[in-house]
Amino acid sequence: MDVETWSYGTVRELYLEYALRTGPYTMQSDHFHPYYEIYYLLAGSRIYFVGDRTYPVEPGDLVFISPNVLHKTLQPAAPGHERFVIHFDDGYALGRFGAHAELLLSPFRQASPVLRLPLAERREADRTVRRMIDELRRKQPGFELVPPAGVADLLLLAGRYVREFPPAAEDEDRSPKLAKISEVVRYINAHFGEPLKLGELAERFYISPSHLSRTFKEVTGFAFSDYVSLTRVKEAQRLLRDTDRSIADIAVATGFDNFSHFGKTFKKIAHRSPRDFRKESRL
Repeated sequence: MDVETWSYGTVRELYLEYALRTGPYTMQSDHFHPYYEIYYLLAGSRIYFVGDRTYPVEPGDLVFISPNVLHKTLQPAAPGHERFVIHFDDGYALGRFGAHAELLLSPFRQASPVLRLPLAERREADRTVRRMIDELRRKQPGFELVPPAGVADLLLLAGRYVREFPPAAEDEDRSPKLAKISEVVRYINAHFGEPLKLGELAERFYISPSHLSRTFKEVTGFAFSDYVSLTRVKEAQRLLRDTDRSIADIAVATGFDNFSHFGKTFKKIAHRSPRDFRKESRL
């Protein structure tokens, strides 16, 4: 598979990443992160799992991922795609956007994370993204001025559009299979603090364990057990960051059956211990 990838900036402030892949690709990392993400598809097609369901993504679509939302891109039938990703955190948004932060961040707060603009607005968004890519490739004097302005322009375009035409959440999934897995995901999201066994959930949703395991991975991109662990660790991070509850209490509240298992799973996903995560989040 031929690949062109490059990036610019720092994740905690403004980070931009370009990728062109000619062969099949499915994101390997199962992740969430504490910053905003804008995903723009220039060519090809993708399937994006966000929150509790999957969405088809076509060229010109913008995907807005809020902080700490589980997400993953999957490979549809046709291989190859070209995409551009933007990351920035709350500090950057408040410092850069100021009084306009509410408007510029409004696309992240819509019912659907995928925004499909009308033709005129889509062409404007495409020009903005391609100019950022061109400037970052050529690196002519002053090129550093373009990405911050381009990101603000893109968010302003999207923010104004969703204020006038708020995208509605899809009422029905596209197939019974997708609807069933969305049900399972929503159940996990609501009951992560309880024991969650594959066999028990399969019985609850009237499907076989093997079919649930296979279909869950196919639809979401996550193995069932990995999704449960990620959901629990994500909530544990929130509690460590936002409350003074003891680490042992948080382990129990997020569904871990013993403290040792909690510590090992947390460190595997967060790359630091729960204690270190709490210290770093409060610095």
